[in-house]
Amino acid sequence: MTNQYQTAQYRELDALHHLHPFSHHKSLREAGVRVIVRGDGPYIWDSEGHRILDGMAGLWTANLGHSRRELAEAAYQQMLELPFYNTFFKTTHPPVVALARKLAEIAPENLNQVFFGSSGSESNDTAIRLIRHYWALKGEPKRKIIISRKNAYHGSTIAAASMSGMAHMHLHSYPVYEGFRHIMDPYWYGEAKDGESPAEFGLRAARALEDEILAVGPENVAAFAGEPVEGAGGVKIAPETYWPEIQRIVDKYGILLLADEVITGFGRLGTWFGSQHYGIRPNLITFAKAVTSGYLPLSGVLVDDKIVATILAHDDDFHHGYTFSGHPVACAVALKNLEIIEREKLVPRVKEFGAPALAKMLAKFKDHPLVGEVRSVGLLGAIELVADKRTRRRFDNPGRVGLICRDHFFGEGFIMRAVFDTMVMSPPLIWTETQFDEAEAAIKRALDLTLENVAGELAA
Repeated sequence: MTNQYQTAQYRELDALHHLHPFSHHKSLREAGVRVIVRGDGPYIWDSEGHRILDGMAGLWTANLGHSRRELAEAAYQQMLELPFYNTFFKTTHPPVVALARKLAEIAPENLNQVFFGSSGSESNDTAIRLIRHYWALKGEPKRKIIISRKNAYHGSTIAAASMSGMAHMHLHSYPVYEGFRHIMDPYWYGEAKDGESPAEFGLRAARALEDEILAVGPENVAAFAGEPVEGAGGVKIAPETYWPEIQRIVDKYGILLLADEVITGFGRLGTWFGSQHYGIRPNLITFAKAVTSGYLPLSGVLVDDKIVATILAHDDDFHHGYTFSGHPVACAVALKNLEIIEREKLVPRVKEFGAPALAKMLAKFKDHPLVGEVRSVGLLGAIELVADKRTRRRFDNPGRVGLICRDHFFGEGFIMRAVFDTMVMSPPLIWTETQFDEAEAAIKRALDLTLENVAGELAA
């Protein structure tokens, strides 16, 4: 632990030298940052000695929690044996071979090959290039358009951000790359018409894909890209009718389906991949984050056999790759991470214990004066904060109340993220009844404190 003097030093040096991701830098430096110094299981500690329950698994990432010794030892042993070598120049190494084989075993049966990277953004860039390269090799080079959804998040690189549907990110792309289109997201609470059931809305949201395909010409469409559950967009969970209709449309027009599983992969929904939870058949799955529980950077794309067969049938190079593709230490940690998830039966445990426990806990807050809706699937959850429960009217200046509530969560020793005025959570898969009880108490206090701040803005 550090003392208050050391904390002040860290904050000063951070402000002098460190540019943070997704930040308003002026206000961040005025307010000062939190200094996190330790993690253990479901908890982290700041430099002032406060224990904090990690309701976000770091950043949708630490599925095994923090400071698992076996993962550290796996990294240490691999560093002693082969700390780094590239996978260019007709070269491989045991950890990358073993991990690729393991991923093929747990993935949907048509996905048997892996292209590795270091971040979700990299993997989605790789997927974009693979998709367009595939259609060029198939003799259909006009198929370049990739359709995704408004408010989707696929990464921060210019290509991945262009495929994402977040307008505030597009502002900084100067301009958004051509070849991407965005349709409505399957957000029943925020987008449904009066009297429209979730089932009806799910079909309407899915059929927006067909409308867009026809608008731009099926011969120009390469793929549809979607997160099984929109995570950074606010944990938006599609109605049950949505994904079967998406699969029907993709099959009808013969386009590829890219499932972005950077958040939903490796047990988050009670299946190895979210695609398996929803019964869809993606041609590519991008992953990152929880493949190592965040202990080292690693990502990848699982690729359909038919795409690989097309690449193998043509005598040309795929000019793409990264220095750290298949990094041996990251692969060794990923293998140990997957071994522990299997050994501790965490994937079925999410379905049998974690998902019901989260749903039961969140349901206790649906009648709170601030709460318009609670929702969850697996170990992903959200609480919508609204000014008028009856009409679903939002607060003025979207995001203002969410940040007030987030700060109260921090004050109560619980990390929950604000996406505008939606509070979202993604706890480690290892939570027990103790952590759910702690989270419930913190949520109640944070919501009540937020209510005190905004009571005058609520509908009568």
